[in-house]
Amino acid sequence: MNLPLMTRAVSHGDAVALRAETGTHSYRDLLERSRVLAIALLGDRDDLREARVALLVPPGLEYVAAQWGTWRAGGVTTPLCLSATEPEWEYSLTDSDAEIVITTTELAARIGPLCQRLGPRMLVVSDVTTVAPRELPDVTPDRRAMILYTSGTTSKPKGVVTTHANIQAQIESLVAAWEWSATDRIPLFLPLHHIHGIINVLSCGLWSGAQIETFSKFDAPTLLDRVRADAYSVFMAVPTIYVKLIQALQSASSSDRDAYCTGFGRMRLMVSGSAALPGSVHEEWFQLTGQKLLERYGMTEIGMALSNAYRGERRPGAVGVPLPGVEVRLKSESSQLIRSENEPGEIQVRGPSVFGEYWNRPEITVESFDDGWFRTGDMAVIEDGYYHIMGRLSVDIIKSGGYKLSALEIEATLLEHPVICECAVIGIPDDTWGEAVAAAVVLKDGASLDIDSLRAWCRERQSTYKIPKQLLVVDALPRNAMGKVTKPAVRQLFGSP
Repeated sequence: MNLPLMTRAVSHGDAVALRAETGTHSYRDLLERSRVLAIALLGDRDDLREARVALLVPPGLEYVAAQWGTWRAGGVTTPLCLSATEPEWEYSLTDSDAEIVITTTELAARIGPLCQRLGPRMLVVSDVTTVAPRELPDVTPDRRAMILYTSGTTSKPKGVVTTHANIQAQIESLVAAWEWSATDRIPLFLPLHHIHGIINVLSCGLWSGAQIETFSKFDAPTLLDRVRADAYSVFMAVPTIYVKLIQALQSASSSDRDAYCTGFGRMRLMVSGSAALPGSVHEEWFQLTGQKLLERYGMTEIGMALSNAYRGERRPGAVGVPLPGVEVRLKSESSQLIRSENEPGEIQVRGPSVFGEYWNRPEITVESFDDGWFRTGDMAVIEDGYYHIMGRLSVDIIKSGGYKLSALEIEATLLEHPVICECAVIGIPDDTWGEAVAAAVVLKDGASLDIDSLRAWCRERQSTYKIPKQLLVVDALPRNAMGKVTKPAVRQLFGSP
């Protein structure tokens, strides 16, 4: 085995790698099960030679075995969303030209007809029990390893191709920065078709010899009981999860709340990512648990690039400094490098963790790089040495009256309003300002809010051009699978293109 993730697993041996409702599995179990699946995948071939293998498998032993087995057989994994629709699965399978789909008996009933129509071979993991021993191919780090599909907010999702070397660099950077060790224990309830769950939790944990407890979905009561039992030392989630946990803690009895908060307080690291964490949530979590959440910034294309300090200041609203092995720069719209603080520019990233191509999209790949630096499309400023994300150039930067306004900053302010529990801010066309600020909000139970009272409240806190011109009260905000608000869908709520 030439791949370090698996060679390291050999040294972890009988240590528990995965814990689930069905039992525990050691690193030795992962290696053996992935070997069996690798042989089954190969069939009469000596090497899959980067054939795409789609994974439609819930978190647990079989997911890791399918991922590792594909890599050990020389294939490229394409993880699918478990809750996606058939057209979404069809798009991923056809765009990646998947040759094989690995799934379970339960999910085979749903995706089987699609495989029959499109042609990929379907491998049901429970059908693979024994195989004849054989040699597996040598897989070098420069070979393609994975295709993850981006959310596709402005067009069809693009397949982000990472090599084994890219993945190793992403893992090593986080393991060093966040001081992972074999004594760590972490829950995994994040989707395993996104980089957050695949790299930040699963791969970093397995690289380090840690123990991962898998859940089929986020379940606050079950999770809180495990936190009470000191089951975890590390915890990673998206902001929406922290909001739900705060609500659960506040509704719990006094004795239960104290036990849960004490359990969270004993963890060595708690991380928030995949979306901006409102300062109010950061502060509320600290007041409840004593934990200062560590915010970081990353993308499917680059892994993680920026992080607040593990040992040092964790500044609310900031995403810190470049991670080990990652180079970051800001560039203005006039293509000038920004070397001073408080001047906004696009984040550009370079390093071994950065992907090399979008699958079958060479023109878009070329357009996405600036002399070897990946153009993230995110705007940021540096304040007192730490990067602050202003938002996506396409959806979060509002150009109003000659100013560039950060929708994320306005959202953070609105969340301080006593009756607003969730919000999304967008720019809408305006004849006078170019773009005007519009806010969609979810209110606390029984509360009401109108535009005049909101504007009066805002005037006490912000300059006039940041005050929302339109207000829409909704029952829920449109979100993607990672719990991130989808701004194009919010625009449609306002009837804005």
